[in-house]
Amino acid sequence: MPKPADSTPGPTSDPRQADCRLSIRIYLPSGLRIGRGKIALLEAVAETGSISGAARKLAMSYKRAWDLLEEMNLSLKAPVITTAQGGSHGGGAVLTDLGHALITHYRAFERDAYMKGRSDLEAILDLAKESGTP
Repeated sequence: MPKPADSTPGPTSDPRQADCRLSIRIYLPSGLRIGRGKIALLEAVAETGSISGAARKLAMSYKRAWDLLEEMNLSLKAPVITTAQGGSHGGGAVLTDLGHALITHYRAFERDAYMKGRSDLEAILDLAKESGTP
């Protein structure tokens, strides 16, 4: 089955579907866009415990990671992360309840879209040329 953004496992027996991806981007009234990149950043912060660690994991600059997190912090009802200032033992970043909820709801939305749209995605694949076919 087509997989959304490498995150939702799904059974597949059709080799055509290996390269098919579903990507969800949510445009909020505030102008904030939430997609797989921002969600991956939040997941990386949760995993590494720091913005710099998350940035390294995702091969982005610290400034880019900081800017994306700050954009979410300013556009949502509450911050997605809290930070501790660096020092001799370093700083750190922790997801807030809102940050965890954002990941949970985005991934659920992604899974639901994948499951409910599976037959239409398969029909679209039937309309596409095989990979490597001129």
